[in-house]
Amino acid sequence: MKSAERKEGIVIDIVIWILIVACFLLSFAGIIFPLIPAPVMLWIGFLLYFFFIDGDLSLLFWIAMVILTIILIVSDIIANSYFVKKYGGSKWGERIAAVGVIVGSFIIPPFGIIIVPFVAVFLTEIIQQKTTEEAWKASLGSLMGFLGGAAAKVVIQLIMIIWFFFAV
Repeated sequence: MKSAERKEGIVIDIVIWILIVACFLLSFAGIIFPLIPAPVMLWIGFLLYFFFIDGDLSLLFWIAMVILTIILIVSDIIANSYFVKKYGGSKWGERIAAVGVIVGSFIIPPFGIIIVPFVAVFLTEIIQQKTTEEAWKASLGSLMGFLGGAAAKVVIQLIMIIWFFFAV
C-alpha cells in the first residue's frame, strides 16, 4: 500500500511542477498580452510549490519577491511615462499611451499593444496643436516605453524565476 501511495504522491508532484512551469511561461505571455497578469502568474507558481510540494522558502525569498513584484508592476508605468516625456510628449500623451496599451490588447493582439498606443499618442499630440514632427517623436517615445518596459519585465521575471529555482 505504501508503494501505491508513494507513486500517487510522485504523480501529484509532477502535475504540480507542470502547473508551476505553465504559470511561469504564462507570466512571459503576459508581457505581450497584458490581460494575463504576469506577477499573479509568478506568484501562483511560487504558492503552488509552497503549499503543495515543500513549503520551505526562506523569508529572504519572500521579501525579495515582494520587492521585485513591485518593481515589475511599476517598471511598465515608469518606462512608458519616461519615454513619452523624453520624446516631447504631453501629460495627455503619457496617459493616452497607458490607455492605448490596455485597449490595444483587445484589438489585433499582440500587435495592438504597439500600434494602438502609437497612433493614439500621435493623434493626441496633433489635437494638442503639436507639429507632426513633435507628435511623431512622442509616438516613438510611446513605442520605446513599451519596448523598454517589456525588456525590464523579461529581466525581472527571469531574476524571480531563477531565484525561485535556486531557492528550491
